Amino acid sequence: MKYGDVDIIKQTTCFQGFFRIDKFRLRHTLFEGGASEEMSRELFERGHAVAMLPYDPELDQVVLIEQFRIGALHDPDGPWLTEIVAGMIGDGETVEDVALRESIEESGCEVTDLQRICRYYPSPGACSETIELFCGRVDASNAGGIHGLDHEHEDIRVITIGFDEAMAWIESGRLNSAAVIMALQWLAMNKARLLCAWQD
Repeated sequence: MKYGDVDIIKQTTCFQGFFRIDKFRLRHTLFEGGASEEMSRELFERGHAVAMLPYDPELDQVVLIEQFRIGALHDPDGPWLTEIVAGMIGDGETVEDVALRESIEESGCEVTDLQRICRYYPSPGACSETIELFCGRVDASNAGGIHGLDHEHEDIRVITIGFDEAMAWIESGRLNSAAVIMALQWLAMNKARLLCAWQD
């Protein structure tokens, strides 16, 4: 089977649970011409996701969330990360649907405007996942509390802080998850344009 310039010699599913791991034997074309030697690669198939930074332009505040993350289990500062709302794309859902749904479920904030930032691969060396990244307009004046879905074992604390403080959290290393860093840096570069677009 060929995918463009990649020749899949054999594909085997090594694990199938909530996620899936496939093992490939493959060759691919080389920049200088010809084909690579046959190689083995594992691919983590976890679906595709949406992440969104809730931002209140009136208060110049962002709404962040804190939750347990198994991937950070061995982090010296602990496995509770400060992030932005995010979720997997379900069957029949648009990326916009997911952004609006996850904002309510994880932060309690209703989104009134949505601005797409980009689509990116968080770890393409081993994972097929893509993330659609957005910034959403919210009213942060009453944001707070504990949110999440019990059947998904979510225990999510909502944090509302000023934009400048959030940027300082990047500098200090308190924010160490890719989506929140990318979204805040995008907002720093595009805030004037966004405020103009979101004028009532």
